[in-house]
Amino acid sequence: MSKVTGQSLKLASISVRGIVQGVGFRPFVYGLAVKHNLKGWVYNTSEDVKIEVEGEAEAVEQFELELETKAPPLAHIENVTIEHHPPLGYKNFEIRHSQAQEGKYQLISPDVATCQACLGE
Repeated sequence: MSKVTGQSLKLASISVRGIVQGVGFRPFVYGLAVKHNLKGWVYNTSEDVKIEVEGEAEAVEQFELELETKAPPLAHIENVTIEHHPPLGYKNFEIRHSQAQEGKYQLISPDVATCQACLGE
């Protein structure tokens, strides 16, 4: 796990599009953020998944890499947009409530049974 040292902190604002809802993507993002000792949030919108993570620069970069390379098996990422900003001082990482956007749509996966790991969360 990375440790935030107060030096070289970085914030990444991330938008992930594709089949990333209904496949355990937000719990995956949460676990990945905790693994790298990152703070921030994740939530669904009507067209994508929004993420903000901040922490040690190296940990943020590793998170960005693993976000695409270790995504849940049923996820299909079509596009990832990342912007970097000065850190905001988040204190924890949280899964926030979904936010609907009028006139926008999101690809949804076919119905699948909830896995045991997801039920445990």
